[in-house]
Amino acid sequence: MFANVPGVVRSWPGSWRARSTLAKDGALAALLTSLAFVPTLSVISAQLGDLPARPADVPAMALVLAQSAPLAVRRRWPAACLVVVGAAFAVHQALSYPPTFASIGLYLAVYAAGAHQRRFRHGLAAAAGAGYVVLAVVLDHLGSPNRAQDFLAFFLILVVVWMAGAGMRRRQAEEAERRRLAADMAKASERARIARELHDVVTHHVTAMVVQADAAGLVVAAAPDRAEAGLASIGDTGRRALTELRHLLGVLEATGEPDAADGRTPALGGIGELVEQARASGQPVELAEHGEARPRPADVELAAYRVVQEALTNAMKHAAGRPTRVTVHHDPERITIEVTSDGPAGDGPAGAAPAVPSGGRGLEGLRRRLRALDGDLVAAGAPGGGFSVRASIPASVPASTPVRSRA
Repeated sequence: MFANVPGVVRSWPGSWRARSTLAKDGALAALLTSLAFVPTLSVISAQLGDLPARPADVPAMALVLAQSAPLAVRRRWPAACLVVVGAAFAVHQALSYPPTFASIGLYLAVYAAGAHQRRFRHGLAAAAGAGYVVLAVVLDHLGSPNRAQDFLAFFLILVVVWMAGAGMRRRQAEEAERRRLAADMAKASERARIARELHDVVTHHVTAMVVQADAAGLVVAAAPDRAEAGLASIGDTGRRALTELRHLLGVLEATGEPDAADGRTPALGGIGELVEQARASGQPVELAEHGEARPRPADVELAAYRVVQEALTNAMKHAAGRPTRVTVHHDPERITIEVTSDGPAGDGPAGAAPAVPSGGRGLEGLRRRLRALDGDLVAAGAPGGGFSVRASIPASVPASTPVRSRA
């Protein structure tokens, strides 16, 4: 019979937090109201007038309820709660009814006004202060034994309670702003990541298609067979691009994680296919791998693949037809990749115009990707007017980097 009790106990805080603000404040008001009728708790009260007590009667009961029941709306309508509770407290003190635990509601109402009142806060504070001065004058006129410093001390207590509520309101506002900024940063980071993925997938294939189309156009009259083979290669490249795009867009739409896919995440084993695609586009590429290839985390293998992909794309753009070498070193602690193209590159004095316009996103995106893995990337001119890209990627993912799994 008691087997489920621990589970009930563990789930209670969560169910309480899930309740509405009105339900929570209503429970607090009901608790304070019920405790107000416990005689032994009457010694715990907010007393100000210290006038000779008169017997409790029906109006006294109404004033007790008026000091506790409005707390049910202390967060929804904090100003109204403070006005009702404060007025009931003032009348209760002026009529010198017996002390009641319900008078603690005054402190709770003042705190709620400081914490949750958003508009006319200064006006509410000024009105409350003026009302307190009137109450102090009335109590003094009725013969209260308290002196000016006693009234001032009670007022300062209320000010401290108000300031505590205001401090909580500021902390909540700052926390909400931090959460908003964090969400904006996460969205910006995700947009940048998606842009990098789309760039890597689209640019490589489109560049290959443009290069192949240009080559086919040059030989279409002199060598129809070669032009036909080039056109067939363009079709194959286009179909691969569409397949990868559909896969990437489908995963982004479903999960937002293009790497947590169905086994088609690019990896180190796909570098050979990249080289073959570049060769089919007319780019002479040599591939050399040193060391023992071993399984790496998905982010590491994807980063290595993207380095080779971007470097070969740049080679086809800026050094079309120039010999290109891809060297991969598989070390136990890191993967080192170097891609070098011979001949003029870029916009240098001896360079040729790029075959495809470049937006400058690729290398910078790679640098950000590798920095997230504690790796680095260096792109620079090579002797003789060529161009080289060198990347070093640790074999393990930093602890601060979310790890994506490959299906």
